[in-house]
Amino acid sequence: MGDFLNTSSENFWMSLNGMVYIDKSLLIAETNKAINTPQRFICLSRPRRFGKTMAIEMLSAYYGCGEETGALFDSLKIKKHESFPEHLNNYNCLILNMQEFLSESANVDDMLVSIRETLLAEFTEEFPGIVFKNKAKLTQTMKDAYNFSRRPFVVLIDEWDCVFRVHKEDLESQKAYLDFLRMWLKDQRYVALAYMTGILPIKKYGTHSALNMFSEYSMLNPRRFAPYFGFTEEEVALICKTCQVDMEEMRAWFDGYHMVYSPGVGEQPKAISIYSPKSVVESALDNSFGSYWNESETYEALKAYIQMDFDGLREAIVAMLSGSSILLNPSMFANDMSNFKRKDDVLTLLVHLGYLSYDSGLGAVSIPNKEVSGVFVDSITDLEWAEVIGAIKESRTLLESVWRLDACSVAQGVQKVHQEVSMLQYNDENALSYVVGLAFYTAREHYEIYRELPSGKGYADLVMKPKWGRSQKPALVVELKWDKSAHGAIEQIKEKRYMDSLKGTKEVLLVGINYDKASKEHECFIEKWNQLDL
Repeated sequence: MGDFLNTSSENFWMSLNGMVYIDKSLLIAETNKAINTPQRFICLSRPRRFGKTMAIEMLSAYYGCGEETGALFDSLKIKKHESFPEHLNNYNCLILNMQEFLSESANVDDMLVSIRETLLAEFTEEFPGIVFKNKAKLTQTMKDAYNFSRRPFVVLIDEWDCVFRVHKEDLESQKAYLDFLRMWLKDQRYVALAYMTGILPIKKYGTHSALNMFSEYSMLNPRRFAPYFGFTEEEVALICKTCQVDMEEMRAWFDGYHMVYSPGVGEQPKAISIYSPKSVVESALDNSFGSYWNESETYEALKAYIQMDFDGLREAIVAMLSGSSILLNPSMFANDMSNFKRKDDVLTLLVHLGYLSYDSGLGAVSIPNKEVSGVFVDSITDLEWAEVIGAIKESRTLLESVWRLDACSVAQGVQKVHQEVSMLQYNDENALSYVVGLAFYTAREHYEIYRELPSGKGYADLVMKPKWGRSQKPALVVELKWDKSAHGAIEQIKEKRYMDSLKGTKEVLLVGINYDKASKEHECFIEKWNQLDL
């Protein structure tokens, strides 16, 4: 066994013996479908901390012929799949982490030379009987190894996109790297499967890709691989049950990546929620909820991205901090970290980095959960967004005013946010929704918050349900009006029975907020609703 060719299964063995292990082995069934077919080129891009490396180590342990590993899969779901015995330990398996090669090289050219020389050394050791025809060419070396062993290769590449993240502006090096991958893999009969994973989708040059043989699965469009992008709701519930931690709190902190799962021919697509594996496991093991977002290159870059000078970008960030979703067209994104031409390019990158969740049904993005929202707040604290941070800090006072039924103070608090957060264009009810959402930022500590919730005979603008077991605070139903009346908002709540979704709640407060265009003033009316009437 080598360091890159037919490696040891020790890393996968250690994962199996971890304190928390979720069986993702049916990923193998999906990759087996592609073995030795035109669809054998697969690229899965997802954020850091989402289990990319662990998946590659599992695939290496399964496909590699360096040792017998069947026993490692005895308790896993894939063992019962019909394709399991056919491909087990049946391939020469290469596993390469491109970030490691790049970090040990002076530049991309040196990295490519290092890859060629390293693999040649491994082939020479693994196949001592081979007479290599041209040691300077990796493709010929692979052909010689395939012809000698009669085993095709499974090529597993981790951090495939590191060149585009580290050498963001070096287009020549990027092209040289893509050309290397294309020549090495495309149309080569020695490749039974090529599986790449990283953060970014494959780089576009104009309207074409140098690696157009790859089928891409990303945070925007995961399709049949959606359950393998992170932990599903059911998997997180199992972890919470095993570790005896609160599922509702886990959901508030780490849920929010909504994807469409397309199982395959003859099966209907369905919506699923995905959680960050690292954050869930750390919280479960420590029984302590908090942010486990690593301060990586992407974290440092967040501040630079969200203050770029594109029309509407800052307003979009503030709107999402308020809990709203923003429409997104991701089709023009160039799949790199430097070539931005519009607001949507920046927001699309943030989806790939895990800072935003993309709802393909709505065509909109949002901040997924409490953990990521905290990262945004930390980032803008260092920027010239003092008015936004001020509104977030004062949101606790405004929420206490609601609980006291102090409508005057609530109106004044919303008015202050409107006046101070100048980056919001205040010209319709959506803008009012952004301001109110920001003013109620702290409410998410006490409530599950729902926007446009189907309830009674319509859709309530904002419904806040207390977190069971943590808060004895009243539920809130908030209705917003633009140039009408706060009292009218309360009457609409009653008439359309928006309170119906809160049956069983001890106490409900009805909150109406209106903005008067003529006076440029906000008004608020709060009414306590008798729970016996629900």
